[in-house]
Amino acid sequence: MTRSVQALAYARPSALESSQVGASLGLETAGGLTPRGAEAHPRFFAGFLSAPRIAARGLLAVADVAAARYYQRTLAASLDPVVTGNGDRLRFESFSGCCGVYARLDVLREGLEGERTGHGTTNVDVNNPLRDALSRITADDPLHLRVGPEELAVTTLDGPVVEKKVPLPDRWLRGFAEAQVASAGFDLRAELSAAQAVAFLRSLPRGSGNAARGAQWVVASGSALRPTTRPVPGAVCLPGPERLVALQRVLRHATALRVYGPPVADGAPVASAWEVVLPGMRLTLTLSPDASRGFSGEGGVLEALATDEAAADAELVSVLLAWEPTIEPATLAERSGLSVERVRAALTRLGTAGRVGYDLADAAYFHRELPYDADRAERHNPRLVAARELAGAGAVSLDGTLAYVASGDRRYQVRKSEGVLTCTCQWWADYRGKRGPCKHALAVTMVRRGATVAGGVR
Repeated sequence: MTRSVQALAYARPSALESSQVGASLGLETAGGLTPRGAEAHPRFFAGFLSAPRIAARGLLAVADVAAARYYQRTLAASLDPVVTGNGDRLRFESFSGCCGVYARLDVLREGLEGERTGHGTTNVDVNNPLRDALSRITADDPLHLRVGPEELAVTTLDGPVVEKKVPLPDRWLRGFAEAQVASAGFDLRAELSAAQAVAFLRSLPRGSGNAARGAQWVVASGSALRPTTRPVPGAVCLPGPERLVALQRVLRHATALRVYGPPVADGAPVASAWEVVLPGMRLTLTLSPDASRGFSGEGGVLEALATDEAAADAELVSVLLAWEPTIEPATLAERSGLSVERVRAALTRLGTAGRVGYDLADAAYFHRELPYDADRAERHNPRLVAARELAGAGAVSLDGTLAYVASGDRRYQVRKSEGVLTCTCQWWADYRGKRGPCKHALAVTMVRRGATVAGGVR
């Protein structure tokens, strides 16, 4: 697994402090991007939280996921959560170390009382003393929140005094992109009341070992969820139910539970999303199709990365994003002059660089800029790299609707069947397109569309 080291530099540790005028939660930021460009310590918000206890527990839930490995738990991995200011809300995001769970806490306008939220993305320091302090908040007494340095200190910071260095696997970066692509294909499958949500989530196993029991399925039954032995129409996959444990942090404050998933085509496990609605907030966990299978290998972004057309479209669309909290492809199509289909492909490509996410509750994309070199997700994607090498080496030959790809000492046939490229390779035999195209189909796509492949990897 390819890794880099992510260095996070903070001016001081985040802390929860008490004084005669009340409590203050200061979340310190590392380097990030804003409309003004790169900033060492961007400032996004200063004001009060409308529900401090709930916000504290939601933030802890996101931090729980960042510090967790739900598969092969003996390996440690943790990256401080990412925070994005979108003008009307704050979004706190994290990804589990095993790449199988994506978490996001959206603190909405009604959950914030203060100045207008800024725009930009950065990491936020969530250290162990802060976690302990947040877990002790038991009442909704006034709590002032500051995201970024104190106003008077913004121009006087001499440099970082707190630095964290964490390994950042390439598959982690690809996971952010794949989770966004998967979510964009979800529909709302069920919505439970607070009491029903509590009853259902508390009935799930918590587990203590590797969560690898295979997929379970649930289906809406009246106003509740019931298990089903097979994926009937409208069913939602619940792969590794132990991975929803972070929702227990906020369960007592839930006003509803929304469950999202893709259409069920066959019995194969699929991803799903579980959104707890809170006063002024939403906490969402998105689960990969299997606890032992991270998002990074799903392949949903590969076709959008395989053409120069998508690259050019993404460059055009990127200048129109403007840190908007909700991005509608139809609106971008009108403003850019592109078709909705090409805009969606461009958004997928931008997602691989961490520049957009997807909000299920709004059924819309949102703009963010991950504060690390997320372009590595494209450069080091094994299938994409291999496909570029095959195309660049002249291994692809076209014969009408058929194509042949020479790879090693084998020659594979690629054809289009019902709109999908099939291949005679073992990858296609194993997955049948459920984890994206194989490297041979990608290489054929590149050659047919005239992608730039000279010299192999771009």
